[in-house]
Amino acid sequence: MRFRPCIDIHNGKVKQIVGSSLQDRGDVARENFIATKDAAFYANMYEELGLKGGHIILLNPVESPYYENTKRQALDALLAAPGLMQIGGGINADNAADFLDAGASHVIVTSYVFKNGKINYTNLKKLVKAVGRDKIVLDLSCKVASELSDRDIGKSSESASDYFVVTDRWQKMTDVKLCAETLDELSKYCDEFLIHAADVEGKQSGIEENVAKILGNWGKKPVTYAGGVHNLEDIALLKKIGKEKVDVTVGSALDIFGGTLKMDEVIAACF
Repeated sequence: MRFRPCIDIHNGKVKQIVGSSLQDRGDVARENFIATKDAAFYANMYEELGLKGGHIILLNPVESPYYENTKRQALDALLAAPGLMQIGGGINADNAADFLDAGASHVIVTSYVFKNGKINYTNLKKLVKAVGRDKIVLDLSCKVASELSDRDIGKSSESASDYFVVTDRWQKMTDVKLCAETLDELSKYCDEFLIHAADVEGKQSGIEENVAKILGNWGKKPVTYAGGVHNLEDIALLKKIGKEKVDVTVGSALDIFGGTLKMDEVIAACF
């Protein structure tokens, strides 16, 4: 189990937000923390601590008036520590190589490979052709089925405890279930997975144990879990349920983002 650091950028600033509150309309979100330091500061910090494989996420859509400022912050972070971090947000087959050339170790992709609620294999294969699967992280961030108001559980074979991939900054649901079969299928097209438990993202309310169990029971490729970590006990629980195969990222709970968890304690807890 490894600790994977994060840099989330929204409206041109490094932030920690409640994931489920994010809305493209008006570029609004419930904010837990707004940094006074820029993204490059955090990238340098992570490099000094020897932390690799973390992720930078651009939380504004390309159409947003804030996107260019958000992108500039991200590119500055990549320049500050080349090869250190992955990057996601608005990535597609046409621009993925540009972010890799700018210093990203991998590109993180969700919305581009999920269209109309399903896996778009045409786009997925284009992406693989453009940069190679060893440079791709697929983000299978998810919500529990009962939280998806436009899914009629009573008319489907799905359980209310099943999780489904959500796209477009956790705002749109798909019909793709987070399960071993999905992970097996998509693992042919990527190097790693990143999974935000979107229902608890930014809430510091504890991890989604069922998501951790799915990931730990699979465990065939590197996978990072994000969402809900509040204390060291949450990390220990994830370590146990994930069978030490699931890496973790911590955001709002960290002291560098206004929380109470000290970075060195988190790193130590992951060993």
